Amino acid sequence: MVRLTADLVWKSPHFFNAIKERELDLRGNKIPVIENLGATEDQFDTIDLSDNEIVKLENMPYLNRLGTLIINNNRITRINPNIGEYLPKLHTLVLINNRLVNLAEIDPLASLPKLHFLSLLDNNITKKPNYRLYVIHKLKSLRVLDFKKVKGKERAEAEHLFASKEVEEEARRESVKTFTPGEVPNVLEGAEEQQAPKVVAPTPDQIIAIKAAIVNSQTLEEVARLEKALNSGQLPADLKILDGTGSNSVKEQDDKMATDNQNEAEPNNLEEQKDNEATPMEQE
Repeated sequence: MVRLTADLVWKSPHFFNAIKERELDLRGNKIPVIENLGATEDQFDTIDLSDNEIVKLENMPYLNRLGTLIINNNRITRINPNIGEYLPKLHTLVLINNRLVNLAEIDPLASLPKLHFLSLLDNNITKKPNYRLYVIHKLKSLRVLDFKKVKGKERAEAEHLFASKEVEEEARRESVKTFTPGEVPNVLEGAEEQQAPKVVAPTPDQIIAIKAAIVNSQTLEEVARLEKALNSGQLPADLKILDGTGSNSVKEQDDKMATDNQNEAEPNNLEEQKDNEATPMEQE
């Protein structure tokens, strides 16, 4: 990890960006903590702190000029409740791909008096019930959320939905119940892997059956599942595919194939037994 020192600020790239604003580029330094930004002497319109390891959006100095703050691809879980006191003219905040989880975690952004553009894409908070309406309700000056214009109809709907403090508080509580703070998706993925059905490689006959099942599938979900099995060269043992006798699982087809092979072998055994029994008679 690299500390955000005054020396790093002075040595980092700075330039006039596409909209003719003075920008400081602090991307990709593995910075864990925001500090020493006072060394900028409030000379920048835009600061880009993307692709670092920042956990908290706090410890900002008073930057009266700063209008755009970009902090994509970090680990932010908390925002300073008084951030608006230090960034009075911030109008654009981009927090794509961070770790904001619960609705209450964006409440501090209401202290930014001129915040017009906000993006929280790829944060778990976006999956909460009424996420968009809650953010619109809390941030009165917001014009664009997640690159979609805030419409007057949405503003009215948000104000109607959260007309009382009780409803607002209930929304916060519900958002906490839905997810546990932390990397919940990874935990769920691990659980799914543990419960995944046994995977077996398909036989040529099963491959043909899968293709036939794709043609006969009634839903897009089933088509996608079958195509995934076909492309990977493996399929779950509980996957239903169609053969000449109807719908059977892979395991059932394997059992059927084994039974058929055994039945085919039995006539040969019977013939050998008859030959052995006939031999003594023929000798007599």
